[in-house]
Amino acid sequence: MLSYSSFSDVELLELLKNEDTAAYTVIYNRYFHPLFIHALQKLNDKEEAQDIVHELFAQLWNKRGELQIHTNLTAYLYSSVRNKILDHIAKQHVRDKYVNSLQGFLNSNYNVTDHRIREKQLAELIEKGIAQLPEKMREVFELSRKKSLTHKQIAQQLNLSEQTVKKQVNNALRILRSKLGTMLFLAI
Repeated sequence: MLSYSSFSDVELLELLKNEDTAAYTVIYNRYFHPLFIHALQKLNDKEEAQDIVHELFAQLWNKRGELQIHTNLTAYLYSSVRNKILDHIAKQHVRDKYVNSLQGFLNSNYNVTDHRIREKQLAELIEKGIAQLPEKMREVFELSRKKSLTHKQIAQQLNLSEQTVKKQVNNALRILRSKLGTMLFLAI
């Protein structure tokens, strides 16, 4: 029976390319712990370090037939772990940016939605207050505020004096101010 543990990395690689699982197991046992420690020092996360090293060994087995190692196996494995760590950090950075961006969007969208709801409620309160004004006062007020007509234009249209129009608008504002409060009045 062959003792694979005494084989060199070059011999183990040749056996691995020929789908020798015993050679793969020796490579795994020889390099897993040092690669794990290396990854752990860089990531400070046991699970992530383990995942990266396991992924490397899974990839080593899956690509065993196409392996083109121009240096030695140790250098190849360490640089592969380094590349996987860099990929992991880059993906984590992108994920963090996405989460922050999404959170910002959700916060701003919530504020816009909340603002629109409050705006709609305020508009309904104002309309209700205007609807409760006496008929002629309401008509004058709506021509002034909704149609943006001047006091002179309203007076001509309704066949009233400008002074009466001015007094009706001021009375409407006073009534609305007292009913709706100063804050609601400012929205008009």
